[in-house]
Amino acid sequence: MIRILIADDHAIVREGLKQIVQQTSDILVVDEASNAAETLDKVRRLKLDLLLLDISMPGRSGLDVLLEVKRDFPHLPVLILSFHPEDQYALRMLKAGAAGYVTKESASDELINAIRKVASGGKYMSMPLAEKLVFGMVNDKNVQPHELLSNREFQVFRLIAAGKTVKEIGDELSLSVKTISTNRARIMEKMGLKNNSEFTQYAIKHKLMDNDNVTA
Repeated sequence: MIRILIADDHAIVREGLKQIVQQTSDILVVDEASNAAETLDKVRRLKLDLLLLDISMPGRSGLDVLLEVKRDFPHLPVLILSFHPEDQYALRMLKAGAAGYVTKESASDELINAIRKVASGGKYMSMPLAEKLVFGMVNDKNVQPHELLSNREFQVFRLIAAGKTVKEIGDELSLSVKTISTNRARIMEKMGLKNNSEFTQYAIKHKLMDNDNVTA
């Protein structure tokens, strides 16, 4: 039996995922979580074979959760489930330690196959993504500017793009204003951006955030 934890901030999504899993005889939803803190707490307390993790959650992001889980529980497979197209987020999440990436538009049988493969120690990705990974190993000419950012810089980038101030970002990430300002400067240099408005425009154009989270 594959014991999984579903982490997603939308109750209707969690319910839909549970219904899909209930159609199988070898996968069991042990529990569910609606935010980062709850997810990390349950990962520590429950006996799990796999974490099914959404990227966009209130508070700390799915990337934050992934990094902490892989630091403390390196052998727990994490399968990312997201509304975001895989070409925007999948490579970053896989490099951060995820064992697979599935979009929420995927068919239910694809999700089940991904859960089984990842839980058994394998990796799951679509054929187009696999081709991009192989291509990326021999040719970096098509790398997008945001792919040059470190994980921390990418977090700061998304928060700036969402209209948050340097102080608000520092409070959310438990970092100093100086550190956030330094990250902002590096992001601007790497991506060729001039101001916060361009952060937002870039993020929306490349579908790097949920539009309903944009406040500026």
